[in-house]
Amino acid sequence: MTLQLNFGRVEDMNKSSLTTTALTILRVIAGFLFAAHGWQKFNEFTIAGTQASFTQMGVPGASAVAPIVATLELVGGIALIIGLLTRVFAALLAVNMLGALFLVHAPAGVFVGNGGYELVLLFAGAALALALAGAGRISADAALFGRQSSKLRVLA
Repeated sequence: MTLQLNFGRVEDMNKSSLTTTALTILRVIAGFLFAAHGWQKFNEFTIAGTQASFTQMGVPGASAVAPIVATLELVGGIALIIGLLTRVFAALLAVNMLGALFLVHAPAGVFVGNGGYELVLLFAGAALALALAGAGRISADAALFGRQSSKLRVLA
C-alpha cells in the first residue's frame, strides 16, 4: 500500500511538471503568433490598410474594430508570452478569433489556402485552453497572484 501511495505522489509530481511545461509552451507559442499578427496589422498592413481590408471582408465597424483587434493581438500576445493576465487576454483573444471565424472565414471552408478558418479555429482553441487552464506556474500570473492568500488568485 505504501509503495502505491508513493508511486502516486511521483506520478502526480510528473503530471504537474508536464502540465506546467505544456502550458508554458502553448502560452509562449500562441502569444508569439498573436503578437506577430498584431504587429503585422500595425506595420506591414498599417491600421488604414487593415481597416480597408476589414471593410472589404464585411466586418461591422471596421474603422473602430481594426485598431482594437491589432492592439489586442499585439498586447495580448505579449501578455501571453510573459503570462500576465493570461486568462483575461486569452478569453478576449478567443472571442476575437471566433469573430474572425464566423464573420470572415467560415464561408470559405476549412483550409487557410482558400481563406478558410483552420488557422483562426486553432488560435481560438489555444486561447480558450489558456483562458480555462491559466498560465501555469512559470508565469507572471503565478508570481503576482499565485499565493493562497491572494484575493486575485483566480487570475493565476
